[in-house]
Amino acid sequence: MFRKKSAVMLVTLMTATAAFVSGCGSSSTNAGSAAESSSPAKEAAGTKQQPVEFNFYFTGSQNVKDLWDTLIPMFEKQNADVKVKPVYIPSGTGAQPTYDRITAAKQANKGSGDIDLYEDGLSYVTRGQKDGLWDTLPGDKIKNLANVDEKTLKDISNLAIPYRSSAVVLAYNSDKVKTPPTTLDELYDWIKKNPAKFAYNDPSTGGSGNSFVATTLYKFLPEEAIHNSDPSVEKGWDQGFSLLKDVGKSVYGKGIYPKKNQGTLDLLTSGEVDMIPAWSDMVLEQLAKGQLPKTTKMAQIKPGFNGGPTYLMVPKLSEKKDAVYKFLDFVLSSEAQAVVVDKMHGFPGIKLSNMSKEIQDSFKGASEGFRSFNIGELDKDMTKRWQSEVAAQ
Repeated sequence: MFRKKSAVMLVTLMTATAAFVSGCGSSSTNAGSAAESSSPAKEAAGTKQQPVEFNFYFTGSQNVKDLWDTLIPMFEKQNADVKVKPVYIPSGTGAQPTYDRITAAKQANKGSGDIDLYEDGLSYVTRGQKDGLWDTLPGDKIKNLANVDEKTLKDISNLAIPYRSSAVVLAYNSDKVKTPPTTLDELYDWIKKNPAKFAYNDPSTGGSGNSFVATTLYKFLPEEAIHNSDPSVEKGWDQGFSLLKDVGKSVYGKGIYPKKNQGTLDLLTSGEVDMIPAWSDMVLEQLAKGQLPKTTKMAQIKPGFNGGPTYLMVPKLSEKKDAVYKFLDFVLSSEAQAVVVDKMHGFPGIKLSNMSKEIQDSFKGASEGFRSFNIGELDKDMTKRWQSEVAAQ
């Protein structure tokens, strides 16, 4: 189950990182019917009741598939009345068609499009909230919701489960960078003093670059603005964009922004740059596989880069919600979350106080600095303006 090695790596490698605060056939059978007692006639005939099967769509890298390939059999072994049918969409092929399918089914009065559970990022949670797609998750049927940070659930109006999380940190070559920056101002100063040795990816192509841009913009705004999706907030972005344009003169290639999170990791691996913003779980996974140099270390700055959870959403029109609730309750259990920590090299989706003492101890010194932003649709305006004002200069 949980291998201590992964968590120990996280603490050892990070100077100060962040923990979680606090990418089919239809059936009318619902979970309630699965729980009903068999009729005397069926019992007499020895008929075995069939489990309720629901469709779970998720996307991501191979490690995400490996995670669900582990958790789903664990759940089914404990719950013979429910069967999970996973539908994996490899990273890079795009999750948009899945969201569109749920939307189209709703508009056509065809339920949820045979999609009963959907995994994605915050942007799809907020889009689905606007489109009225997601079920408000009931605490009485998902008891382990009580293990999740209350502020996080409130931020998304209880429309999704943040089942795992990762932080954006500074990843750097410790042979070249002996003392990494500890604040945003120190980071900007380092970039200017070390031209072409820092890179961040196009924010529209990956969360680490998006985090660098958003953290810069919100440096000049009140802390509560990171949870505000009102368009009026955009008036406060001017100072941040001015700083990004100025810093752009000193980044890799005097303004070359790689595509995707992996693009900057490749530059760090090749030695073309010495420091990048990166997802902590990607760094840890690639270090474990020998894909990054052993000299790679991580550090968090203050205030911290925004990172974030990955969410599970239940379409409001799913006919299998009771079965899905049972699965979600398992996912939020300490047993399942230990597997999440081990397999994903990241942070649990529940509060650390609900984890084993071994896991709690493994995160000591790595529990400060993490910030979760929720700016909703403003993210689109942010990346569009970045393209025209920063990338195009």
